Amino acid sequence: MSTAPTGPRPNVVGVHLYLQRDDGRILLGLRHPDVAFAGRTWHFLAGHCETEGALAALVREASEEAGLVIDPAGAELVHTVHVLDPDGDARPRLQLVFRARAWSGTPEVREPDKCLEWGWFAPDRLPEPLVPYTRQAIESIGRGRAYSEMGWSAR
Repeated sequence: MSTAPTGPRPNVVGVHLYLQRDDGRILLGLRHPDVAFAGRTWHFLAGHCETEGALAALVREASEEAGLVIDPAGAELVHTVHVLDPDGDARPRLQLVFRARAWSGTPEVREPDKCLEWGWFAPDRLPEPLVPYTRQAIESIGRGRAYSEMGWSAR
């Protein structure tokens, strides 16, 4: 049985874009080496909910980070990863992964201090290094699994 940290620990809510072309390739970005999380690592287009709902945050992040226009009516929640950092110092994170069935625009680097490049990758040939929960989410989506956890059983 997994155990949670003692005492209240508000969770951070992250939104992630699972964008897949007709050829099956998924959009991932190479994070800038100086970012606070996962520098020089491939990851979904992602961000945190601020003072908005999750779909609004997804739409905002897609526009800010890559110049993409996402219709929230065409986005669906396809996976949730509940992540606890094994060292216990960081707040738990609820990572919501949304698939956008349609979008407009071509991914471009709009925040060069956060992302160095965008690339399209086959789910069975993902780049390295890749954020571990990103890999877990992609594999889970491929298996039709809606939920997974990381780090909780180690506590």
